[in-house]
Amino acid sequence: MLEPLGVEPGVEAVYRALLGRPSATAAQLAEVLQRPTDDVELALAELIASGLALHSDEAYVAAPPAVALGALITERRDGLRQAERALATLAEEHRAAVAGRSISDLIEVVTGIDAVRHRYQQVQQAATTQLRSFVTAPFVVVPLGENAAEPAAVGRGVRIRAVLERAVLAEPGAHDEAIHSLRSGLELRVVEELPLKLVLADSDLALVPLVTTTDAEPGAVLLQRSGLVDALDALFESTWQRAYPLGLSSFEDDAVPDDGSGERLSLLERQILSLLLAGLSDQAVATQLGLSLRTLQRHLRRLQDAAGVNTRMQLGWYAARNGWA
Repeated sequence: MLEPLGVEPGVEAVYRALLGRPSATAAQLAEVLQRPTDDVELALAELIASGLALHSDEAYVAAPPAVALGALITERRDGLRQAERALATLAEEHRAAVAGRSISDLIEVVTGIDAVRHRYQQVQQAATTQLRSFVTAPFVVVPLGENAAEPAAVGRGVRIRAVLERAVLAEPGAHDEAIHSLRSGLELRVVEELPLKLVLADSDLALVPLVTTTDAEPGAVLLQRSGLVDALDALFESTWQRAYPLGLSSFEDDAVPDDGSGERLSLLERQILSLLLAGLSDQAVATQLGLSLRTLQRHLRRLQDAAGVNTRMQLGWYAARNGWA
């Protein structure tokens, strides 16, 4: 628990043991913790250096946590503030330095699955306000559901928007992953097809994969702030505007308010409509929801009857108009 304050787990264990006693010797603590006395003495020396313990008459006393840890927290907070100020200064120096560079200096070509994955994580970690992405199948570098940097960005308050290619929702596990992402606060939209994979961190960095198949060595281009990044920024925003939004209510609500027809949809029916409106085929929807094709078509016939329509197009229009999905 105290690692963020620079206190290693082994040292923290000694501090906790000392807290439960008015005072103790190194030998007594070593016996309690079942550790060598030399190790405990080294830990106690670190505790004294950080102000978490005092040494008197061969015995050690723990400093009150509210005082000692409070001082460490304040020290770390002040250090982070200084680092933030330094970051702002360095960022301005970097922008000034790259302003006169040629476009070739702003492009880094990354090859190999490990290198691309590393840059992918770094770009996401660099985002401070927003993270935007185009998501296409197949998943060559980072498998679906294994992007560890995304939850960390959410925790930092970064707004995350992703446009999914329709084929992504047909991937195994995509339905559950979409629900998890929406619950985490991500904004998702769907289009029929995307021109490329893309990750944008704020308006400063863009990562564009060069290879999108599983039978070739992965590669990507990392772009720093430039006219190319501005163009990708504009491409994302225009695509976002025309994409179909996925809402959590389409996956989780048990029913919808009565639309005047007396019909109330089940959760499964709302999920079916949401996936169909996102452009998935009947077979893909059935696979995602664990249904047989015949069962799915039976649900669709019931929905068409409830809406009083004869075609899928009419059903989609009715569903969108009446808040069914």
